[in-house]
Amino acid sequence: MFFGPLSLPDAEGAILAHSLRLGSVSFKKGRRLSASDVAALREAGLAEVIAAKLNAADIGEDTAASRIATAVAGEAVQVAAAFTGRVNLFAGARGLLRLDPARIDAINAIDESVTIATLPDFAPVEPGQMLATVKIIPFAAPAAAVEQAESLAADGGQPLAVLPYRPLSVALIQTRLPGVKDSVLDKTIVVTRERVEAFGGTLVHEARCDHDEGALTDRIAAMPPADLLLIAGASAITDRRDVLPAAIERAGGTVEHFGMPVDPGNLLLLGQLGGKPVLGLPGCARSPKLNGFDWVLQRIAAGKPPGRAEVMRMGVGGLLAEIPTRPSPRAGGEAEPQLRAPRVTALVLAAGRSSRMGSTNKLLAEVNGAPLVARAVDAALASQAATVIVVTGHQGESVARVLADRPVTFVHNPAFGDGLSSSLRAGLAAVPSASDAVVVCLGDMPRVASAVIDRLIAAYAPLEGRAICVPTTHGKQGNPVLWDRAYFAEMAAITGDTGAKRLIGQHADRLCEVPVDDAGILYDVDTPDLLARFTATVSEPDPASAGSWPG
Repeated sequence: MFFGPLSLPDAEGAILAHSLRLGSVSFKKGRRLSASDVAALREAGLAEVIAAKLNAADIGEDTAASRIATAVAGEAVQVAAAFTGRVNLFAGARGLLRLDPARIDAINAIDESVTIATLPDFAPVEPGQMLATVKIIPFAAPAAAVEQAESLAADGGQPLAVLPYRPLSVALIQTRLPGVKDSVLDKTIVVTRERVEAFGGTLVHEARCDHDEGALTDRIAAMPPADLLLIAGASAITDRRDVLPAAIERAGGTVEHFGMPVDPGNLLLLGQLGGKPVLGLPGCARSPKLNGFDWVLQRIAAGKPPGRAEVMRMGVGGLLAEIPTRPSPRAGGEAEPQLRAPRVTALVLAAGRSSRMGSTNKLLAEVNGAPLVARAVDAALASQAATVIVVTGHQGESVARVLADRPVTFVHNPAFGDGLSSSLRAGLAAVPSASDAVVVCLGDMPRVASAVIDRLIAAYAPLEGRAICVPTTHGKQGNPVLWDRAYFAEMAAITGDTGAKRLIGQHADRLCEVPVDDAGILYDVDTPDLLARFTATVSEPDPASAGSWPG
């Protein structure tokens, strides 16, 4: 890859290294310069630019990042679209992140252009939480480095996966000494049930007996089958020959390990009985606060019960403290992940009168067996948008009827005659409060691909100044446009037959232009001639471009 000053005659196709503002010219870093861009720079009096130019041995940053991210992503891992050489990976299920740290390190050591950053191995994760990010440092990576990374990722299965929690059945035995109050034992049941249910399991049985080796042995033998047996002693285990370990062995089980380098939680006992795990609980397990028992329970619930060696390696990071950044599945509900996928609602505006079409409602016009509006809706459904809202108006019942089998929310705009702004206002009012942003799609733009929406979502990062994301092709801005929630009030205040794009100029400092190789962002169908020509070009549905929705 060439990087440095380029004279304007050599700059077409190069990637701008730094943002430029010269009079009416305002180009951002990373822009691939077109012939018209070069002409505009020449008219602004510039003779050269600092830019990067790829050669045949390079792979562009987005393609390189996507290939590596796809190669490393395993079970229950979702790969986002690439933007500026970055691809984020998110959890597709609740569970534990499982890494092959040696292979992650090996990929990071291939070339300085290739980087992967992850959460720690065995980190508990929630659906949508960010697990890792792949970043190509410059504007491209050597093809050889990308291929080597893919080869390493394929050697032995993907090195990054989420192990989803399984619905465990759990039994609990509590021993008691004279003077122990039933209220203490009752509280232990409540805390244990909450722990187990937090991982999708069920506390199926609870029993009590004297804190005596013989009594506990009999109770263990009488317990109904369960995936996991927990034993909470009235007195802490002090030795491998104490009441709990002795009773487990007398009942036919084995004691694998006693003690763990985690505090609180030091006095945990790890055993086996009938091929199923048995845990002798430390006293801190009666409290809902995080302790070593939680770490072991998480791994058992994820299908990876730790053995003696794994428990002994838990010391690094094993000094636990209740701090706000440590997620806790109990006590006050689920913790909000610090890093998560943005929640974006796709808003499809399908309320217009189609006045330039005469008596025909273009949105209902059949194109290869499906109404025109279905293409925009299906692209939104196939994207990474969390929810899809369709705003109806003119012939609203008919529009809703042809889309009735699709998992969308319908909002009717009775004031559709007031223009596009009224439909935008109606749609924004229905956006879920949990949504961070909205991507406004137009029902008469049938060539917009789901990949375009995904790329806008990938670019969206309000903390980094990318709060409004607009797609561009050959220097021209198109649709759809993604808007951060911070602009909803301004968008709802617009009147007349116009959308929110006029606000873009007022917030240029928060704008991100997202280059896409897709002319569909400029293509709408608003005349009978355009509808006829579009229909003639469509021979069959194209899920790769128009999107396909689950179900």
